[in-house]
Amino acid sequence: MLVLSKSYRKVLFDMDGTLVDSRAAVERVWRKWAARNNLDLSAILEVSHGRRAIDTVRKFSTEKMDIEVEAAWLANEEIKDIEGIVAVPGAAQLVWQLQSNDWAVVTSADRALASRRLAAAGLPIPQTLITAEDVQFGKPNPEGYELAATRLGTTADQCIVFEDAPAGIEAGINAGSDVVAVSAARPHEFEELCPTIHNFGAISFRLNGTEVGKR
Repeated sequence: MLVLSKSYRKVLFDMDGTLVDSRAAVERVWRKWAARNNLDLSAILEVSHGRRAIDTVRKFSTEKMDIEVEAAWLANEEIKDIEGIVAVPGAAQLVWQLQSNDWAVVTSADRALASRRLAAAGLPIPQTLITAEDVQFGKPNPEGYELAATRLGTTADQCIVFEDAPAGIEAGINAGSDVVAVSAARPHEFEELCPTIHNFGAISFRLNGTEVGKR
């Protein structure tokens, strides 16, 4: 059980792997894309988690590849595949404790996919949802978390960030936030740069002086 004594003003969540366990769907789509382009799936999965799809496509692009076309193909495949998508344990209980203006989701998915996966997992669509379309630079750049904090009327250093992937953890840290890693839906192990919980049933923290989390 992780108990944090600091009081935060807002809560910022990553989506895939943090609030939503979408590992199976994500891997199915990237497997198709790797086969479509004769690429190494394991190499793709090592770096794709937590990043915008277009950034991963760009990293593995070949000389004749149309990056925009490939990213659009991925987006279409992802939005069709929601089989097996569920909420990470404790996620629903935590977000329903929060007021609508006290939390945001900052995801590397686009808006349509984020909304579809949250709904598939039985989670509410947040009032503040920062997606791939909202930022110029994806994670590990801190832009998304900084933007979410601004839209919630605060600064990132007053927020707690929940993440699951190296790129996202780095983004939260770069934004100046306290970051907690969630490991329940993690596809790959790595050495964290922050405290870790298995799921949201294992944390308690304070939001504007009020205790939230495990009860």
